[in-house]
Amino acid sequence: MNNGTSNSMLSSVSASASGNNGQAPGLKTYFKTQEGKYKLQYEKTHPTGLLHYGHGKTVTQVTLAHLKDKPVQTPTHASSSLGVSSGVRSAAARLLGSANGSRALSFVGGNGGGKSVSGTSTRIGSLGSSSSSNLIGNQNFDGKGSYLIFNVGDTIFISDFNSQDKDPIKSIQFSNSNPVCHSYDHDSKDGHDLLIGLNSGDIYSTSLRQQLQDVGKKLVGAQHYNKDGFINSNRCTCIAWVPNGDGTFVVAHSDGNMYVYEKHRDGSGDPSFPVIKDQALFCVSHARYSKNPVARWHICQGSINGLAFSPDGSYLASVGRDGFLRVFDYKKELLHCGGKSYYGALLCCAWSIDGKYILTGGEDDLVQVWSMEDKKVVAWGEGHNSWVSGVAFDPYWQPPNSDDVAENVVYRFGSVGQDAQLLLWDLEMDELVVPVRRAPGGSPTFSAGSQSAHWDNACPATTLRPAPSMRDVPKLSPLIAHRVHTEPLSGLNFTQDSVFTVSREGNIKIWMRPSSSDAQSTTSDLSQAPTQVKNHQDQVKFQVPLTSNDET
Repeated sequence: MNNGTSNSMLSSVSASASGNNGQAPGLKTYFKTQEGKYKLQYEKTHPTGLLHYGHGKTVTQVTLAHLKDKPVQTPTHASSSLGVSSGVRSAAARLLGSANGSRALSFVGGNGGGKSVSGTSTRIGSLGSSSSSNLIGNQNFDGKGSYLIFNVGDTIFISDFNSQDKDPIKSIQFSNSNPVCHSYDHDSKDGHDLLIGLNSGDIYSTSLRQQLQDVGKKLVGAQHYNKDGFINSNRCTCIAWVPNGDGTFVVAHSDGNMYVYEKHRDGSGDPSFPVIKDQALFCVSHARYSKNPVARWHICQGSINGLAFSPDGSYLASVGRDGFLRVFDYKKELLHCGGKSYYGALLCCAWSIDGKYILTGGEDDLVQVWSMEDKKVVAWGEGHNSWVSGVAFDPYWQPPNSDDVAENVVYRFGSVGQDAQLLLWDLEMDELVVPVRRAPGGSPTFSAGSQSAHWDNACPATTLRPAPSMRDVPKLSPLIAHRVHTEPLSGLNFTQDSVFTVSREGNIKIWMRPSSSDAQSTTSDLSQAPTQVKNHQDQVKFQVPLTSNDET
């Protein structure tokens, strides 16, 4: 990581401001990019003193869920705030789980339109004691809006995303095992839109609205799959709805198996899958009877650490403990392509909104950019000082001078890691420079463009590629590197108005995007310092080693 560049891009906060915002020393409350200033707007957390750790601590994951209008029934006496429209959401936002674009949205479940209620608790089913008169759960709940669903210990918390109240509005406690992963279906055609996977291997599907209606601490109205680990007793590692799958979802486990379920089928287990003969080979088996799960995919040896469907649902990307990214043709149930990390396990993956690129991150501290067209790595992002635990493309970002780059597609993406840093990156495909090995006694030469005959010869096309040499892949430097938490991070997500980061311990920060005035101010500042801007722009975006004795 270029510390000089990073530090010049960040703005310090005074000690008094840090104290007022509850920030630890050394943390910033805003950072600058070319388009303006990202500001820390508010935080979400949980009642840490009331958590139950009888089953051990787990890494917090966050799902952003947008609850749509309740089907028309009988008129309710809800406040006029329920009628506030959340605006038109693009397909990209729905596919990536992004939130609504209205910052001022308020609805039942918020604390007075986003204002904190002093001296009282408004959490539904919270682990602490609270007056029943303050509980907001009710059967007439028909509010629409966005919610953050996150797991900490043995509890699922639900927080009002558009409220600045720090505490969650609902908690769901599990007595037998810890929830470890979850997913929300924005396009669900019936009530069950929320999936929850447990450390025991158990799986639940349920209705988010129904949970918010109930004032208790337990899951209500849920369908139970793989009960007591009847099919697979290994930990659930990730869970996902199949896009346009009409209620089909997939669940990955720590033993390298992924199961396909259909929520409209019987939840009873059907263990009649054949024995896996070779743990190293990919294979798909279908159930003999018409019960769940309907299929088993054996993907790899060891844990499956991440799953992500392409926006149209055609392809499924997985990353695992063995360090491989695998991309499957989901409908054909075939391995399409994939490749190895530079070192160690891969922990996370994400698709670009156009389905052309896949990001991965893992134990080699690198962010890997994989091209579906070339079926290979086209860039490595260097900047983290520890494992990369979360990656995501920003589907809303537009270049500040978009008219000048109409023919050059630019992708903005972010990454977080166990170094507690948020990094933002720009990927300009027309500026990729693939290094060519130094000829004996000669000077280094470079080849423009993402195609490289040298690289293709060094790493022939196969279904699963080995890791290319470090010197054979363009290096991408981050735009900014910002320490946003005191503890390691586990994920991030982009919305129309913000980017939010989450720590392993369950603390969430929402950073608001630059306003138009911020952008104009930043542009003015940059124009007054042409030398610095030129130097920054002249820095090698894709750093290339100049010696022939690099690591391989």
